[in-house]
Amino acid sequence: MRKLLLLFLLLIFCAGAILFWGYRDLHTAEAHAKADQYIEIPRGLSPTEIVSKLVDEGVIRHKWPLLVYIKYKGLGERLKAGEYRFPSPISPLTVLRKLEEGEQRLSRFTVIEGWTRWDIAASMTRLPELRLQSSDDALRLMDDVSLIHDLDPQAKNLEGYLFPDTYNFPPDSTPSYVIATMVKRFLKEWKPEWTARAQELNLTPREIVTVASLIETEAKLTEERAVIASVIYNRMKRNMPLGIDSSVIYASKLAGKWRNDGRVYQSDLTRQSPYNLRIHAGLPPGPIASPGLSSIEAALNPADTDFLYYVRNPDRNDGAHNFYSNETDFQRGVQVLRQWERNRNAQNNVNANNSNVETTQNSN
Repeated sequence: MRKLLLLFLLLIFCAGAILFWGYRDLHTAEAHAKADQYIEIPRGLSPTEIVSKLVDEGVIRHKWPLLVYIKYKGLGERLKAGEYRFPSPISPLTVLRKLEEGEQRLSRFTVIEGWTRWDIAASMTRLPELRLQSSDDALRLMDDVSLIHDLDPQAKNLEGYLFPDTYNFPPDSTPSYVIATMVKRFLKEWKPEWTARAQELNLTPREIVTVASLIETEAKLTEERAVIASVIYNRMKRNMPLGIDSSVIYASKLAGKWRNDGRVYQSDLTRQSPYNLRIHAGLPPGPIASPGLSSIEAALNPADTDFLYYVRNPDRNDGAHNFYSNETDFQRGVQVLRQWERNRNAQNNVNANNSNVETTQNSN
């Protein structure tokens, strides 16, 4: 009897030790090497197969504590197929909660400030999940302006309202869903007081977005955006053509004539289009790109200046401009920039010739 009692006590102790070890295992977060990778849990796997897969992937260390817990709690039917990213470290119980919630791989899609709807449509066609045959399919969807009708009843397409940002989409997302998400993000960012501020400037929200799109395509530095906004408004007050080449390029794209080689041709500069701001005063009919928040805020809050011109500053390589209030100083700035460009091109030619000489000498 004494031996049986000792054996019984030993079994209880062992069982208690096993339960304690299992409890600690379930609650202990362990590091693993798959935190930056997706792990697919296919449909139809049993709880045993799911846990075994996670052990094989190194996400959890031991199989049986989690399996016993799933069986005891009756959670087997609640585990969802999907594509999961498990942070490191992570405990088996946290892994289980993620399996109950479900998770899908998200497609990352980035819209860059200053992109046109053509740029966005072309980028969307490179997302295989969207199954777009061509960018024209996406462009047609961008003609649906129902979501922005209240803000911009004049809109004919979504140019300017596809908010630039990086988005995550489930793999079963449709092109319409992707586009609507970008528009809804714009509407979320647009503040009611911005509409009131536009009225103070005697402008509509559409005109503010249009100015912001011009700023976005012209400014490289955040601190210059409000100054460029002031140039736009100062020229508008004087009924001067804005002379912004990004809008000239937009006109050529609308006409299907843009050569996309980085050069603006005489045919672009003389094209009869309301978007050609070399020959038409005032704003173009609508936005020419997707502006970011800093450009919208600059359009709403321009700097107080008398500047009418700006030209790239050749002394800096960060896209900075020099600003001028009269044409004489502006032309001097243009000449300085042109001389800098000639010197740069001459130096590039010298470097290229030297490189060719060295290549010839080495080959000999």
